[in-house]
Amino acid sequence: MNTQTKTHVDNIFSIDRQLQNDAFFALIAATDKSVDWAYEVWDKLLESLTHKDNHVRAIAAQVLCNLAKSDPENRMLKDLDALIAVTKDERFVTARHTMQSLWKVGTAGAPQRARLLDGLERRFYECVAEKNCALIRFDILQSLRNVYDTTKDEAVRVKALALIEIEADPKYRKKCAALWKVK
Repeated sequence: MNTQTKTHVDNIFSIDRQLQNDAFFALIAATDKSVDWAYEVWDKLLESLTHKDNHVRAIAAQVLCNLAKSDPENRMLKDLDALIAVTKDERFVTARHTMQSLWKVGTAGAPQRARLLDGLERRFYECVAEKNCALIRFDILQSLRNVYDTTKDEAVRVKALALIEIEADPKYRKKCAALWKVK
């Protein structure tokens, strides 16, 4: 890892929000493609999913999702549950940013995709009693759409359509179904 990347990783923990945000954007851009330094930061990011600062939690989750493509050891298979746990964060914005990044894990390979599908399906059922259930469910279905658009894995489409069918509110069912119209 070069010095600049290391500085960005360190700046995730800055109390200066501008430094923190700049670090986030730089790390997201850097991890948009596979990198060879993923495991140099992996454990630190994983540990940061429970950091006291919700910005740190959100950044760590999003960068970890981006690092799924840089994971030849398949660590994500055992660490995905920790990421999904952040989708239940006390700060909804942190939970939502995490949820909206999870789809990237599903594009890293078939085993990751299968684990992600299981985790998102479980989350879809669990969120029924939560305040923002409709948004959570929509984000889950959007994540599945993103995975499908990238991988063309028919199992993803089948899972999404099955989840849409269990949505009790016809208004939300229609909105979610619109995600799956042919584009």
